[in-house]
Parts: sequence; C-alpha cells; structure tokens
Amino acid sequence: MDKTIFLDLANLFEKYGFSLYIIGGTSRDYLLGRPVDDYDFVTDATPDEMKEFLENADYTFSKFGTIRLSFYGRKVDIVTLRTEGEYADYRHPKTIKYIRRIEEDYVRRDFTINALYIDKKFNVFDFCGGLQDLKNGIIRLIGDPEKRIREDPLRILRAERFAKKLGFVIDEQTLKAIKNNRHLLKELNPDKVREEQNK
Repeated sequence: MDKTIFLDLANLFEKYGFSLYIIGGTSRDYLLGRPVDDYDFVTDATPDEMKEFLENADYTFSKFGTIRLSFYGRKVDIVTLRTEGEYADYRHPKTIKYIRRIEEDYVRRDFTINALYIDKKFNVFDFCGGLQDLKNGIIRLIGDPEKRIREDPLRILRAERFAKKLGFVIDEQTLKAIKNNRHLLKELNPDKVREEQNK
C-alpha cells in the first residue's frame, strides 16, 4: 500500500478538524502484507463537510455517505461513519445516520476482518475480534449471522470469496447461516450476483 496516499489525505482531513481511517479490505490486506488495489477510508466528516476541501471529488453517491476521488492517480473511496436502519430490499438500509465515533460504526460492517480501523499513526482499532480472526484465518460475520445474511444475502458470496482468496475458513455459525439462507440469493439483482462470482 502506498502510505503517502493515506497520510497526505489524513493530514488534509486533520487540517479541517476531521479524522480519517483505513478500513475494510484495505486495512485487512495491509495487515496481511498483501497487495492493496483499492483504497477504502472512513471519516467523521459528512459529504457536505468534505465539499469544503475536496471540491473535485465525485459526490454521485453522497446521499449514502460515500464519495470517490482520484488521488495521486489512485481511486479512493471515502465513507462517512454511520449507523444503519432496517434493510428494505435485501441490500440497502432504509435509513442511515451520520455519527462521529468508530466504536459505533463497526456494528454495521459485515465481517470482523473487514472492521479494523487504522489511524494516521497506524494504530489499529478492533472492536470485534478481527485481529484474532485475521491471525487464525477465520471469516466471521459481526453480530447474529442469520440476521446479517437476511439483511444482505450477497454476504454469502462475499464470505466464500474471501475464504477462497485468503485461504481462510468460514466460522461454523456463519457457515450454518449461509446454508440456511442460500435461497435468498435469488432475491438479488442477478448482475450483482454475477459480479461477486466473477471476483
């Protein structure tokens, strides 16, 4: 991972009074020493607040708390910390609420190994045993696996993709929930399912 991309952006956010963290597959692959292709960051700044100092970013999906920008020639996704309401369509929450603390944000994330927050000093914040699962090679859903898969059945394919990609095993409870709810994949957009399978 090119640390300069993160550090320079983190310093910019700090200049305007906000924090920036590495998250998701970016933090996971960085901690595993794997190549990092996508840059996923999270911040306590709202999209409207980011417009003050990232005016050239793509705000197409800002209503979902997501912006995208090109930084040093790399595609960077930045998401505002948030909580989510009930899921309406097996894919998207009905409501989102912006928050300021990573301790509240992690609950909405899918897998423990994707909920590791890294700050500009490269301290790691782990609220759900993600570091231990990373060490032991385990794919585990955060919270109740049945509920998390019913929220978004695409997590079934994501779990299987990460297991194959990383050579990890799927946690027993997560695997049971996958088997119980595989029929829900038919509720999803077929293009989304194909995209995940191709990955």
